[in-house]
Amino acid sequence: MTNYLNTANSAQIKTVVVPAAGHGTRFLPATKTVPKELLPVVDTPGIELIAEEAAELGASRMAIITSPSKPGLLRHFEDFPELVSTLQARGKHEQVAMVERAGRLIEPVSVVQHEALGLGHAVGLAESALDDDEEAFAVMLPDDLVLPFGVLEQMAEVRASFGGSVLCAFEVTPEEVSSYGVFEVMEICPDEGLPTETVKQVIGMVEKPPAAEAPSRLAAAGRYLLDRAVFDALRRIKPGQGGELQLTDAIELMIKEGHPVHVVIHQGKRHDLGNPAGYIPACVDFGLSHPKYGRALRDTIGAVLQEYDDREASLA
Repeated sequence: MTNYLNTANSAQIKTVVVPAAGHGTRFLPATKTVPKELLPVVDTPGIELIAEEAAELGASRMAIITSPSKPGLLRHFEDFPELVSTLQARGKHEQVAMVERAGRLIEPVSVVQHEALGLGHAVGLAESALDDDEEAFAVMLPDDLVLPFGVLEQMAEVRASFGGSVLCAFEVTPEEVSSYGVFEVMEICPDEGLPTETVKQVIGMVEKPPAAEAPSRLAAAGRYLLDRAVFDALRRIKPGQGGELQLTDAIELMIKEGHPVHVVIHQGKRHDLGNPAGYIPACVDFGLSHPKYGRALRDTIGAVLQEYDDREASLA
């Protein structure tokens, strides 16, 4: 059995891993040439929002797990001197700042995944991007937009108290549990100084269970703070359906071997940028609070909704 030490050396997370090798098939035909992660949420690509969240955590490196067919994803973080020069000559300084922003947020590192063999396989590839002294790292799924930012900082506080790995959870309806990895949890001691209503100990995980068999309604929310021990667990689990390695299986193995795992139950919002049904509400949500477009968008959406209501009333 692996000897998992309950250490609390988690104050500084240097590397954030972003699995982004998928083909974005749910957004076809748009993603034939544009990576899904570059689709804008109003005016900012999803991958840049992830970089902003990682930078707020204090991370300095973002290891992007990408495929050979998606070179444009890393290109977004490069310099664009000709474009910047043109904008400066025209006095468009606000646009210059927008162009330069991504490259100043964090250092991107490319890790190529040649075959799509599951989230566990993607995370395992990131081991080569970590420094030897990094005891923990974060994983941020770009399909999940978790608002407001700050849940990873809460997760780091929990790791500082308990060591091990900390995951983010959100509560779903019984009808939704079969679409997620679901946690089996138990209460923590109230004298630990952490909010017991939002922090739980994980004693098991089930991937996409039927509603009747789900151990809870707490689902994984695409934010993980993982101890480096996960790489050893990933090497020891067996591939599942389609030959894929599941991160859930590795975490389950770690729990069985005594590795402490906790969840922070997120009290804010989560948008699913991985499909149009989630992406469109995310754009609306961001747009309504946008300082430049918010007021006009509220008026326009109100008028569109009124038009639909009038149309339905006339057909009733």
